[in-house]
Amino acid sequence: MRLSSVFAIAATFTAAAVLALVAANLSVKLIEETSEIGVRTALDERGMTWAEVEADGLQVTLAGIAPTEAIRFSALSTAGGIVDAARVIDDMQVEAAAALAAPRFSAEVLRNDAGISIIGLMPTSTDHDDVLDRIRAIAGTAPVTDLIETADYPAPAGWEDALGFALNAMERLPRAKVSVEAGRVSINAITDSGDEKTQLEAQLNRAAPPGLQVALDIAAPRPVITPFTLRLVKSEDGTQFDACSADTEHARTQIMSAAMRAGLTGPGTCQIGMGVPSPNWSVAVAQAIDALAALGAGSVTFSDADVTLVAAAGTDQDAFDRVVGELENDLPEVFALYAKLPETVDPNQGPPEFVATLSPEGLVQLRGRLSDENLRSVTDSFARAAFGSDNVYTATRLVDDLPGDWPVRVLAGLEALSELSNGAVTVSPTTVLISGSTGNPQACTNIASLLATKLGEAEEFDIRVRYEEKLDPIAALPTPDECEAEIAEIIGTSKITFEPGSATVDASALGTIDDIAEVLKQCGDIRLEIQGHTDSQGREEMNQNLSQARAQSVLNELRARRVLTASFSAKGYGESNPIASNEEEEGREANRRIEFKLIRPKPTTPEGETTLETIAGSSDTGDTPSETEGSTDEQN
Repeated sequence: MRLSSVFAIAATFTAAAVLALVAANLSVKLIEETSEIGVRTALDERGMTWAEVEADGLQVTLAGIAPTEAIRFSALSTAGGIVDAARVIDDMQVEAAAALAAPRFSAEVLRNDAGISIIGLMPTSTDHDDVLDRIRAIAGTAPVTDLIETADYPAPAGWEDALGFALNAMERLPRAKVSVEAGRVSINAITDSGDEKTQLEAQLNRAAPPGLQVALDIAAPRPVITPFTLRLVKSEDGTQFDACSADTEHARTQIMSAAMRAGLTGPGTCQIGMGVPSPNWSVAVAQAIDALAALGAGSVTFSDADVTLVAAAGTDQDAFDRVVGELENDLPEVFALYAKLPETVDPNQGPPEFVATLSPEGLVQLRGRLSDENLRSVTDSFARAAFGSDNVYTATRLVDDLPGDWPVRVLAGLEALSELSNGAVTVSPTTVLISGSTGNPQACTNIASLLATKLGEAEEFDIRVRYEEKLDPIAALPTPDECEAEIAEIIGTSKITFEPGSATVDASALGTIDDIAEVLKQCGDIRLEIQGHTDSQGREEMNQNLSQARAQSVLNELRARRVLTASFSAKGYGESNPIASNEEEEGREANRRIEFKLIRPKPTTPEGETTLETIAGSSDTGDTPSETEGSTDEQN
């Protein structure tokens, strides 16, 4: 074969190979374009415009950031519906999930005779160990059950204050359930008496930090009233209860309705309790009150089932007999009536009397008539035991013509007088008169029950006792805001000063601190910050240290005066919070001061604060103090 033929054949094969290669490239490009366009169109139609499509030969690569994992999978499925799924390369990513919302932090503390348990969810920033240590201290030897879980989220605003208050409250509540949420505490508890319930409610409301919502549901068992007592007096001055007892709400309503028919104009109170002598108590009481109203004036007294109806002197005898006869026939069984129409007494006649007076300072004077030396000794000893050995002055004399029940009447009168803050008891042959003031809202009931028991059904007594809120050791306590304002008034009149350039309180200011200490002793458990401020003279660091030392010095002076300062803190603000210009001496003098401020919750979550700090009362008051209430210092 000739060489030219070989070249021709080779050239032909070469040309065919080139043409085949060109055709293959064109086919691949066509497939790439078709696949890419088809997949992109399908994704766009389904709203997946975020997806990027790139074809490389037979492979189709999907890229981009899918909103969710489900949408990413949907994009793969869509592409697999256009081209063979084996040709689809997944190079997509999923958008990072949004941060999970913080859980609802809450805790529930249960305490009873079996121990204390705590359950709930707390933020990890709350010192779990400190909380348990506090609970164990409250429980004493009783077991503690810890069912608390924690979550690593910031503590919400108000959480630390709520938890600290809840633990403080649990110390005073041996049987209670306390529920804690951020900014809110709910307390369900049981007390032994109505008085304890009232006292606890007052203490807890006062101890609650400002801004914290406190829901109290404190129950007290119905007291046992012995004897079951009621006394209503109707006179020219009006109609009033000296004591009122009822066994049910319905009975109380029935009794109050009868009293209003008899002329009761005030609100009136009637204690609900156990110990009623008969289920027909309210029926009998209403009948007796209606009888008293028919007589026009006098008193009706119930001591269990014994009923004493005393008409006013001068009441018509026929009317008295008729009303008493009808009442005797109407009273339910069990109840026994004693009715008395006093004789008219000559106003010029001076009956024998025994009088004991109690002054607001607690001094007691005994004067008047006693029957014998033995009674005088007993009366003097009884008074000294009740009012204090050094507080009794005896000036009684002995006579022979006194009634046989005189000793009982005298001693009962003294015992009734001990229920008052100040007043007098007057014992005469016809009555025992108790008058005065008290800070105990139950004093009239207690006195009426006492005299009804001691004197018996045949004796008459008169109770003229006023309740005064200022004498009530609970109701008279000032609120935290009132305490803050009263201290501000003291400092506004006589500022606390220091020796020049020193943290030592000047001798002239010690009287001011004495006055502040007396106020704080009446204020109870309040959270207070003692703030020190200076003017701008000198270095800033020196002023900061001086203000801190002066605030601490005032706190130490209060401790020296036996003021309970566990919930107080001292903090120096240096020159950072002026209330006047530092350009003039008058302004600098105003800026050198001490302020007493209530510690109030911050509107936002404190950073780095622990439950232990909150419980100890060491939390901050805020970035800036509130308006000035007092000032101290002479100069930096």
